[in-house]
Amino acid sequence: MKIAAIGVGNMGGAVARNLARNGIVVTAFDLNAAAVDRCRDVGVIGVESAQEAARDADVVLTSLPTTALVESVATEVLGEMREHAILVDISTINPETARKVENAAKDSGKRFVSCALGKTPEHAEHGEIPLFVGGDKGAIEELEALLEIMGNEVFIFADAAGATGFKLISNLVGMSNLVVLTEGLALARALKIDDDLFSQALSSTGAVSFQSEVRLPWLLAEDWAARFTVDLAAKDVGLAVGAAESVGLKTPTAHAALAQLNEASARGFGSEDAIAVAKVVDSRSREDV
Repeated sequence: MKIAAIGVGNMGGAVARNLARNGIVVTAFDLNAAAVDRCRDVGVIGVESAQEAARDADVVLTSLPTTALVESVATEVLGEMREHAILVDISTINPETARKVENAAKDSGKRFVSCALGKTPEHAEHGEIPLFVGGDKGAIEELEALLEIMGNEVFIFADAAGATGFKLISNLVGMSNLVVLTEGLALARALKIDDDLFSQALSSTGAVSFQSEVRLPWLLAEDWAARFTVDLAAKDVGLAVGAAESVGLKTPTAHAALAQLNEASARGFGSEDAIAVAKVVDSRSREDV
C-alpha cells in the first residue's frame, strides 16, 4: 500500500514516520521543507507538490491546520487520485467541512474517510493514539490494517461529520480542562503549596485527567515547547463552539476557555504549547498585586 501524506507538521509528520517505520511506502509534501526533512530520516520520500504526492497513492492522508486548507487541498488532489484511491483527512475540522469534502470526493468518483486523532504527536509517533473514524463504509474496511498501525484504538462513527464532531468535543473538554488546571496551579502557588506536592496530591483526586498527567509536568517545568500550540487550541475550541451554536447549544464554559486561549494568543504566546495559557493567569495575578 502506498500512502501520500500531505501536511507533515507535528501530528501529520508523526503519523507519516510511524507508517514508514512499519514498512509502509510513504510519500510526503509540506510547504515547510524542514517538516519533510524530518520524515526523510525514516524513509519517507519527499516530493514537490500535493498533486505529485497523490498521483500514485492508494491512500491520501491530509493533515492541515485550517478547514479552508483542507477544502482547497482536497479540491487539488481529488482529480489526481487513482480511481480506487481513498482520501483520508486526519486534520481537526468541523462537521460542515467534513460534509463538503465528502461531497466533493463523491462528485469526483472517489471515497472519503475522516480519521481524527487523539492525544499528542509523541503518542502518534508510536501508534499509541485513538482514532475517530467515519465515512465510506467500504473504504473504512479496506483501511483496517492501516488504522491498526496508526493507532491503538479505533472508534467508528456513523459518518464523517460524527467523527469530526467528536474530535471537536474532545478538544473542547480537554482544552477547557487545561485552562482550569492552569488556574488551579496559580491558586496553589498563591497559597504557598509546593509544586511537587500539588502534582502528587492532585493525581489521587477526582481532578486527575489526561491534561494533569501529560501537561502538568511541562507546566511545572515551564516547558513551553510547542506540541499543540495555543493558536491551534483556540482554533479547535472555536470550531467546537461554532458547531454547538449551529445546533442551538450554549457552551458558556467553553466560551470562557476560548477567551483565555485567545488572550494568550493576543499576548504573543500563540506559537507556544497550549500550557502557555498559564502565562495569562500569572500576568493577571501580578497586575492585581
